[in-house]
Amino acid sequence: MERLKNKVALVTGAGQGVGQGIAYALAGEGVAVAVTGRTLAKVEKTAAEIVRRGGRALPLQCDVKSEASLRDGVERTVREFGGLQILVNNAQEVPLGPLNGVSDAAFTAGWESGPLATFRLMKLCYPHLKGDGNIVNLASPAAMRWDMSGYGAYAAVKEAIRSLTRAAAGEWGKDGIRTNAILPLANSPGMEWWTNAHPQEAAAFIATVPVHRVGDCEADIGRFVVSLCSDDCRYINGQSIAVDGGQAYLG
Repeated sequence: MERLKNKVALVTGAGQGVGQGIAYALAGEGVAVAVTGRTLAKVEKTAAEIVRRGGRALPLQCDVKSEASLRDGVERTVREFGGLQILVNNAQEVPLGPLNGVSDAAFTAGWESGPLATFRLMKLCYPHLKGDGNIVNLASPAAMRWDMSGYGAYAAVKEAIRSLTRAAAGEWGKDGIRTNAILPLANSPGMEWWTNAHPQEAAAFIATVPVHRVGDCEADIGRFVVSLCSDDCRYINGQSIAVDGGQAYLG
C-alpha cells in the first residue's frame, strides 16, 4: 500500500546514509522525491536507484549553507513535480571534539548547515506545505548523553534544531503543517567513521542499545519517517522522537 502516493518530498543530504534511506522509503510509498546534496554524483546515484525501483526522483546539487542554493532547490522541485508536501532536513556538517578543539570555522559550519539551513528551508517551503504538509527535522541523541565531553558543539546545533521544530509546530499547526524531529541511531557513513575512529567507545555505546543493534537507514529510519508523514500520525506534532532502539531517554 502506497500511503503517501502522489505527494512530493524534498530531502537534504540524500546522497548517502540516513537521508538516502529516507528518500528510498518515501519513494517506495509513491512519493516523488527531490534528492539533494552537495555532491551531484551521489544524489544522481540515489535518484537512479529510486527510478530503478519504479519511483520518481529529481537529483539536485544543493549547498544547504547557501540561501540561494536552497531557494533554487525548492523552486526546481515545485516546478518539476507541481508541489511540495514533505520536507526532510537531514544534511548536517558535524563539529565534533572537545570545546577547546573545535574551531570557530567548524562550529560555524555546523550552525550554517544545521539550524540555519533548517530555519531557511522551513520558511522557503512554508507556502507550499500549507494545508497538508509535514516537516521532519533531524536532531541527535548526543545532547542526551550524561557526559557530553567531545559532543558539546554538535549537541548545541542539534538542540537548536529541536527548538525550531517546537516553534514551527506551535506556529504552523493551524496552517495544516505538522513539524517533528527524529533522533536516529543508524548505520550511516558517519556512524561507520565514528565506530572505526573510536572502536572501544562505540562498542560500549552500542552495548547500551536495548535491541542490541544499530538501525538500518532505510528499513528502520526511513520507514519510520514514512509513518510519521502519513495520516497514521496525523495528530503527532512538535515531538522529538528517538528512533534508536531505546538507547536515549528523552524524559
